[in-house]
Amino acid sequence: MPRPFYILLAILALGAPQARAQRTEIARGIVYHDRNGNGRRDPGEPGLRDVRVSNQRVIVRTDRSGRYELPVTENTVLFVIKPKNWATVVDADGVARGYYIHNPRGTNKLRYGGVPPTGPLPASIDFALRPNRESRRFRFLLFGDTQPRDQKEIDYIAHDIVDQLIGFPAAFGVTLGDIVFNDLSLFPSLKRTLGAIGLPWFYVLGNHDTDQDVKGDELSTETFRRHFGPAYYSFDYGEVHFVVLDNILWKGPGYSGGLGPEQMEWLTNDLALVPPKQPVFLFMHIPLESTAERDRILALLQGRRTTFSASAHTHTQSHRFIGEAQGWHGSEPHHHLISGTVCGSWWSGAPDERGIPHATMSDGTPNGYSVVNVDGSRYTIDYYAASRPSSYQMSIAAPEEIEARASASADVQANIFAGSSRSTVQMRVGDGPWTPMEPVVTQDRTYMSLKELETSSTPPPGRRLPNASKSTHLWAARLPALGPGLHTITVRTTDMFGRTFEGHRVLRVR
Repeated sequence: MPRPFYILLAILALGAPQARAQRTEIARGIVYHDRNGNGRRDPGEPGLRDVRVSNQRVIVRTDRSGRYELPVTENTVLFVIKPKNWATVVDADGVARGYYIHNPRGTNKLRYGGVPPTGPLPASIDFALRPNRESRRFRFLLFGDTQPRDQKEIDYIAHDIVDQLIGFPAAFGVTLGDIVFNDLSLFPSLKRTLGAIGLPWFYVLGNHDTDQDVKGDELSTETFRRHFGPAYYSFDYGEVHFVVLDNILWKGPGYSGGLGPEQMEWLTNDLALVPPKQPVFLFMHIPLESTAERDRILALLQGRRTTFSASAHTHTQSHRFIGEAQGWHGSEPHHHLISGTVCGSWWSGAPDERGIPHATMSDGTPNGYSVVNVDGSRYTIDYYAASRPSSYQMSIAAPEEIEARASASADVQANIFAGSSRSTVQMRVGDGPWTPMEPVVTQDRTYMSLKELETSSTPPPGRRLPNASKSTHLWAARLPALGPGLHTITVRTTDMFGRTFEGHRVLRVR
């Protein structure tokens, strides 16, 4: 059994005020090798030692027999922190089930059902693990806000994104919050749709995934818990330690970005058990820069060999490099990805031949998803536009036709969807010389033309697009003097990982 002083410390960690308000009990159980994969402990299935288990505040390790003890109150989620080369049970939709909700009275009077009463604390809360060989080289999917309003928009997700990913060779997928758009009754259908991809899937809580009929943050994740488990947790895969954070502080009504003291305590305890050389990847919904505990989170990551974090929420795409000016003192800036979203601009814009809106985001990025490729402590990121070939990495804005005498005064604008301040971009016309394009922070011209159509005498069908925002991945250059004829503009970019991509556009000169 774990040493008694661990339990004493764990009880103290729950805090005196909470201890007076709620009854505290001791949960006991075993983490075991599920040899036959049925999710139940059968005779002869041994316990697993040194596996971490948490009650969302403190973390203990199992003893040599696989046993653990943790204090629980009347609303606690216990979960196993999946170790490398092991897998938890997943359900038919790919959702990991390595957790247990203890809520004797339940919260099922909430609008979307909350958590049903779980009854008395079981005598033993056991967690099944099965061997899962994990390479240091793997990849995973990142989905920014899926955020459907109704079943029709879930069908958009199915045909614009999921159809092309069924059977995709990845280790798992992650949805970075705003799983739905306030209607939590859509959770089951959305889970089934993403489950069709055939991967284990991890979910981050978004501000549109909360129980909004409660006045404060404490019960705002109840329905999410019923469908997906704890709102914050961690797991190991390959060489990487992954942390999922809940940085939505619901204020009923409204919200802000933050973790709160209990989760911050858990995160401190979690990372204290992670060796400094092990890469740490964080997932959250609201960008790190808008999270109240940003500086404290960064302090916990200081001194680690490789760190990376990803969010969504803004319905734009941006790579942020957090350095000394923001309180980061690592040898390299901390890389934070604000991911483009599956629903793009909330399924706005004219529909295509399938009836699916183009959903271009306000910074000119097409809706889509990312693939993160991991090799030990190194990684690369690819962005894929929905229903487009993988080669579609940029849009190029230039005049359709221009007079020869005006060509040298015309600009070309390139939107490199996954571009960053570390990208280099060049342009040439025909077989001419390569010339550098300069980064500009402005609005995407192609997107602005779409907005102009909405105010024309013949506006396109579909929900109106949001107003254009300033893009962080635009480059511009002046055309050279050109003679009459058809010319090909080529834009070449090298990304932060050293990879090169090209895009083309033809131009008529008269």
